[in-house]
Amino acid sequence: MLDIIALILVIIGGINWGAIGIFQFDLVAWVFGGQDALISRIIYTLVGLAAIWCISLLFRDNELVERK
Repeated sequence: MLDIIALILVIIGGINWGAIGIFQFDLVAWVFGGQDALISRIIYTLVGLAAIWCISLLFRDNELVERK
């Protein structure tokens, strides 16, 4: 479950960085009141931590498991 949450946060971060790169528009800052707003900083921190967590996905030996 933690892997899924981390991946969702990394996807949000990727979309935000894409918006910054293409449109020069920071979606997180716009939604939460600027880059210096506490909630924006929390979101940025969570996305960063999620990205660090996702590094571990590269080194795991996961087998596909059928869900029933």
